[in-house]
Amino acid sequence: MQLYCNQVFVTDEVKDIVPEFLMLLHGVIDSPDIPLNVSRSYLQGDPNVKKINAHITKKVADKLEEIFKADRAAFEEKWESLGLFVKYGMMTDDKFLDKANKFIVMEDTTGKFHTLEEYKTLTEATQKNKDGKQVILYTTNPVQQDAYIQAATKKGYTVVKMETLVDSAFINNMEMKWENVTFVRVDADIVDNLIDKQESNESVLSKDDTEKLKELFNLQIADLHVTTEVKGLSADSAPVVATRPEFMRRMKDMAGVGGGMTAFYAQMPDEVTLTVNGNHPIYQTLLKEGNADLQKSQVRNLADLALLSQGLLKGNDLTNFINRSVDLLQNK
Repeated sequence: MQLYCNQVFVTDEVKDIVPEFLMLLHGVIDSPDIPLNVSRSYLQGDPNVKKINAHITKKVADKLEEIFKADRAAFEEKWESLGLFVKYGMMTDDKFLDKANKFIVMEDTTGKFHTLEEYKTLTEATQKNKDGKQVILYTTNPVQQDAYIQAATKKGYTVVKMETLVDSAFINNMEMKWENVTFVRVDADIVDNLIDKQESNESVLSKDDTEKLKELFNLQIADLHVTTEVKGLSADSAPVVATRPEFMRRMKDMAGVGGGMTAFYAQMPDEVTLTVNGNHPIYQTLLKEGNADLQKSQVRNLADLALLSQGLLKGNDLTNFINRSVDLLQNK
């Protein structure tokens, strides 16, 4: 961007004139209200500069809305490039946010795009929690989180992709700026609890078997803080589901990117909840296993499979899982 005064070049240092999120714009600003000799301190204090800044923001927002309305398909094709800057602008400029709310789109895991209002309408009946908030389910890695996405879509939920560099901060910002909206990552809990907590999960196991199973899954794993619970999920659900509580995972993600006040979270072990599906038929056999060592190996392998789906099985633990799997197959 270059600044001109009545067609006379002034400067190409436009940091204080152009909004930060639009610094990659190309073009010319010609204003009769800017003197030919300017200093940075002058630009920072000049009211005309603030007007130009606001005008650029408005023009860009209006143009994006125009493109969105005129040719939505073309807009969606360019969203991968546009989205990063639109989201950054929405976080840093409330006037831009007001306009961008009309044309921001979210791509779901099937490749379809939704505006905020379209997503709300689509999920009105299925994704409102008990507090009346619209729950936007999202994935940060569709490949790694595929099992969780499939479970959510089977429930009729719509999962959107949040994969860019700014999405972690964007989610936190929009929860404060969008009324009655909350974001939940698709692997933050078992699928039955993603929208609202369901406490009445009945298991076919007896109380004694439930306690025994919980004790067997009480594992100590390096660099992980593991919480175990036994619930009665559907029989065709996985025998163990590993989930990462939304709040602590967000704090660790933010600490990894930005540091600051959240830096101490980066030093904390990853929190993971192992939900053991007491209704899975595998446990009818496992609990009757007379060989305690074999029983422990089977339990640890089931837990490791769940952790593997979260990308939390690494190094020595991953090697042990592979070796243990081979041994179990040989024993059979």
